[in-house]
Amino acid sequence: MTERQIRLFGDPVLKTPSEPVLEIDEGVRGLVEDLIDSVVTPGRAGVAAPQIGVGLRAFSYNVDGEVGYIINPELVEVSGEPELVDEGCLSVPGLWFKTARYPFARVRGNDLDGNEIELSGTGVMAQALQHETDHLDGKLYLDRLDKETRREAMRQVRQSDWF
Repeated sequence: MTERQIRLFGDPVLKTPSEPVLEIDEGVRGLVEDLIDSVVTPGRAGVAAPQIGVGLRAFSYNVDGEVGYIINPELVEVSGEPELVDEGCLSVPGLWFKTARYPFARVRGNDLDGNEIELSGTGVMAQALQHETDHLDGKLYLDRLDKETRREAMRQVRQSDWF
């Protein structure tokens, strides 16, 4: 299909919890194609459906050369002690802040054939799984920042050319 424009901070779709995909139809197949086309741009680790304006539970990922997608993902496991890692977001362009993320994460969902699949990983993959499922729950990484860091982040957002 096509690479879709990324919605930016302030767009209500980013703060609205996504609806589950109830039926795999041509619209959902097209959404998955668009998610994959939108994540293959260099420097992108994941794109959630709300980031392209669709309020459904699906995201694509592009980590360590592996590109894929998952429908109706649920974060089913995290482990280890949360670590502060540099995190950014396509919907908050140009800004990076230390964000607490677990070093291991696992999500469970479905593929386009309705088969149950699991994705798991450490490092960037763990971070991406947590980040993208947050998007599907109507959360941005800025919501996870401590009070003082969030205040600074919001100041930088307001001063951004894109805001």
